[in-house]
Amino acid sequence: MTWGAPMLAAIVAAIAIPALVILYFLKLRRRTVDVSTTLLWKKAIQDLQANAPFQKLRKNILLLLQLLILLAAILALAQPRSSQQAQGGRRLVLFIDRSASMSSVDGEDGRTRLDIARQQALEQIDAMAAPELFSDQTGADQATVIAFDETAEILAQFTNDKAALRAAIDSIVPTDAPSNLADAFKLAMANRPKQIITDAGPGDGGAESFAAEGLVGGEPFEFHLYSDGRLGGLEDVDPESFDAFEYHSIGAPEATNIGLIGVRAERGYEDPTQVTIYVGIQSTDPGPRAVDVELGVGDSIVAIKTVNLSGAEMPSGAPEGTRATPAQSGVVFELTRAESFLATITLRTGESMAGDVLRRDNTGWLVVPPARQTSVAVVTRGNFFIGNALSGLPLARLDTMTPGEFDVLLEDGRADRYDVVVLDGWLPEPMQAGEPMRGRWLILNAVPPPPFGIEDTGATGPTAILDWSRTHPVLRDVVLDGLRIAQGRSVTVPEGSPAVVMAQTARGPAMLEIGSAESRAIVVPFDVAQTNWPFDVGFVVYLASAIDYLGADSAAVVDPSAARRQFEPGQVLTTRLPAGVPTARLLPPDGGAAVNLVAGADGSVAYGPVRRAGVYSVRWAGDPGPADLRDGSGASRLFAVNLSDPAESDVTPAQTLALADRERTASGAERTRVVREYWPWLLLAALAVMMLEWWVYNRKVHV
Repeated sequence: MTWGAPMLAAIVAAIAIPALVILYFLKLRRRTVDVSTTLLWKKAIQDLQANAPFQKLRKNILLLLQLLILLAAILALAQPRSSQQAQGGRRLVLFIDRSASMSSVDGEDGRTRLDIARQQALEQIDAMAAPELFSDQTGADQATVIAFDETAEILAQFTNDKAALRAAIDSIVPTDAPSNLADAFKLAMANRPKQIITDAGPGDGGAESFAAEGLVGGEPFEFHLYSDGRLGGLEDVDPESFDAFEYHSIGAPEATNIGLIGVRAERGYEDPTQVTIYVGIQSTDPGPRAVDVELGVGDSIVAIKTVNLSGAEMPSGAPEGTRATPAQSGVVFELTRAESFLATITLRTGESMAGDVLRRDNTGWLVVPPARQTSVAVVTRGNFFIGNALSGLPLARLDTMTPGEFDVLLEDGRADRYDVVVLDGWLPEPMQAGEPMRGRWLILNAVPPPPFGIEDTGATGPTAILDWSRTHPVLRDVVLDGLRIAQGRSVTVPEGSPAVVMAQTARGPAMLEIGSAESRAIVVPFDVAQTNWPFDVGFVVYLASAIDYLGADSAAVVDPSAARRQFEPGQVLTTRLPAGVPTARLLPPDGGAAVNLVAGADGSVAYGPVRRAGVYSVRWAGDPGPADLRDGSGASRLFAVNLSDPAESDVTPAQTLALADRERTASGAERTRVVREYWPWLLLAALAVMMLEWWVYNRKVHV
């Protein structure tokens, strides 16, 4: 048992108790009056009014009751507390993980991990030292509440108001985003009181906890992390040496989960009506599983396939406490659809899903755009090799024309009908003048002027490709070490230029990618007719890859509705509305209130970061694009947000966290000390005795 304000209670007791007893020592100074009898005066013998001192103190039930009332009030004023009370004045930082894995249901009575984390955080709030009554509150604990997933937010600033802290903890709702502790830690450190650097040394005195560091005025933090340990950014979490860090591990070690870790769709290159849907599945169960995967389009079930998953494996020779490696597998669905559609992939419930603790990753969605093929225009003065190589590609349209014919299309505004334009040894006048031209361009044997980020420094002699970017989508399937260039061209890339060098010769860049979201080009400065490239099959592969890369990218420019439709929780949902549409409404998947979106100057809108997985709908008044849906008198555009994170689907709680300074081991729940305040009960007892004293007094007076 400890006392919050013992000195205050002692002072009050020293004054109040003697004062009460003295009142009972006082006696009445009576005057002599002749009466016929004293029979009716028996009840009036007791002193009801004192005006003379020093009567003999008699046994009195009222005095006893009043002393009990006074004693209870004085004890309440001393603020008795449980003997488990920690030393006051701490600054607690409560990190509460609200990410997808914290929605796992593996607690008692169907509680989620977030429910358990909130409960333990509330117990920590109850364990805080309360301020002394009538004090300046310097001895009280203070806490701040920070909820985090991939981003973090402060729900309660440092305060000793337990009601406000409890309300902040109760307001935390789960999300489907991954978790990253680094942002939450940076947010907490930004709210640390400023430290004053002094010249104090280890022997100079001052505050003991800071003298060795030469720090005065800085306060140590006591970090409490409530999470299952499925965290990113741990390497950026570096508490100070005088800080305390306690990790409260949430979740059952034997918890298992089967979930989707990836969904994507591709249309066939040669036949875009053929759609292939790839589904990735992960299981943390040590035993094998056979899971049924359902594919739905709209309201119809299209196909059901069974996926066999082996059990999660423990690495050989791994030390005790090492997490098992989850089992992963996949399934492929194929269907024929020319129009845009919404696909839903679901892990069917049943015996095969028994023990699955996280249901948020059992469903995925795909918004598949309509089928389309690339339209290409080749502008050349007669290069036989380019047209011949492109003629064998599955293109929706291939037109070969002279520079003069293409100039006519530009003047008439008909050049936008082509997804990709191949320019051979020639540039349109606006491009020669350094003006960005909207579209996607494959430029051969020409170099755009310096405003495009590169500079032509003249012709060179024979050269060869020394190196190229094997990770670039255009060059991924191309081998260039046999390419010989009879007449090269020297190109320089100024410092700070956004140009990307794709291939390099001894004399400088040989292939580059330049441009912006509105205008993008792949530039090959040399003349392919002056090389051995056209006689190599790699030339056809290169042209096909470049057309495919630029053509797919052009969809967002020619038809904004065909832009990105797949997002993950924690990302910002962005799209561009059709021209002339100023506002739109976004409808979240959980039936929440619609959000009004205002388009920017280029028609772009943004929302987020999105917190929950599901299908989001952006609706506006106006005509739909080719990949949009007619919605009454307006239009709507669908976006799929999927929880496709293997780390979040691996719900096995971590017992240790590797922070920047050292590893932290999870502490047991029993380490949370609950402080019990007894003064409210003492006040209630005083009130009860006061009522009893009032009753006794009235009985003695009226009887």
